[in-house]
Amino acid sequence: MANDVDTVSYDVRDGIAWLRFNRPDKRNAMSPTLNRAMMEALDELEFREDVGVLVLTGEGSAWTAGMDLKEYFRESEADGLKGVRRAQRESYGWWRRLRWFQKPTIAMVNGWCFGGGYGPLFACDLAFAADESKFGLSEINWGILPGGGATKVAVELLPFRKAMYHAMLGEPVDGKTAAEWGLVNESLPLAELEARVTEVAKKLLEKNPVALKATKDAVRRVGVMTYDEAEDYLVRAQEAANSYDATGRKEGIRQFIDEKSYKPGLGAYDKSRS
Repeated sequence: MANDVDTVSYDVRDGIAWLRFNRPDKRNAMSPTLNRAMMEALDELEFREDVGVLVLTGEGSAWTAGMDLKEYFRESEADGLKGVRRAQRESYGWWRRLRWFQKPTIAMVNGWCFGGGYGPLFACDLAFAADESKFGLSEINWGILPGGGATKVAVELLPFRKAMYHAMLGEPVDGKTAAEWGLVNESLPLAELEARVTEVAKKLLEKNPVALKATKDAVRRVGVMTYDEAEDYLVRAQEAANSYDATGRKEGIRQFIDEKSYKPGLGAYDKSRS
C-alpha cells in the first residue's frame, strides 16, 4: 500500500512503514506544507495494526537539508509573529509527536541532514546513516544560532567539545564521523543502508510492542532525573506495562522458565504463541 501527500510519501511493507521526505528538488527542505503533511502521516500510521516499526528517510540525494529558508522563514515572517508562531508549532509539533511515537522509529539518513533536520533525527529512536551522507549545523554561516532544538540535540548526542566545535564552525561531517561522534548508531555504504535498516526493523518487530514503547519512553525520560527519581519512575512504568492485558509478559517468562525454549540475552520469545 502506498500514499502520497505532495511533500510527504509513505508505504507499508511487512510491518514496516517507510515514511519519506518528498521534496527531492529542494533536498527535502522542510516547509510549512511538508510539516503539516508529516503530522497527518504520523496520525495515519501510528495506530495502524499493520505497522510495527516506522522508518523515516528521504527521496533523492538528501534526508533533509533543514528548514526551507524562503518558505519557512521569509514567507512565515511576512505574516508577522502570528506566522512565525504557527510555523514553529507545525514543525516542532510533528518532531515532538515523533519523539513519543507509539511504535519504534528509525532514521535512515541517506544524504544531507542539516540544521532543522536534527529535530526529527533526535526524535527517532535509532539512526543509521550512509557513509556518503553529510551532517551539519550551518546556521552560524548565515548569522543565527542553531535553533529549533538543534543546539539541544547536539549537546544531548555529542561530547561537549565536539558539540561546541560542530555548532560554532558550521563545518559538515560525513556519516562515518557522525557515527564516531554519536549522532547516529552506525554508518555504512549507501548501497547497504536499506538492507541494514530492514534487518534492524525486523528484529524490533520480534519484540513485545508494549515493552518497546515503555523502554523507549524510559530511556528518554530518565536522563534528566536523579537516580532515586528514575528508580521510582521505572518501577511505576513496569507496573503500568504489566497491567496491560496484551503484553505477553507472562508468556515470555513461561517460555523462558518452564519451556527453556529461548534465552532473553540472545533473542526474543515467540510472540505468536501469546
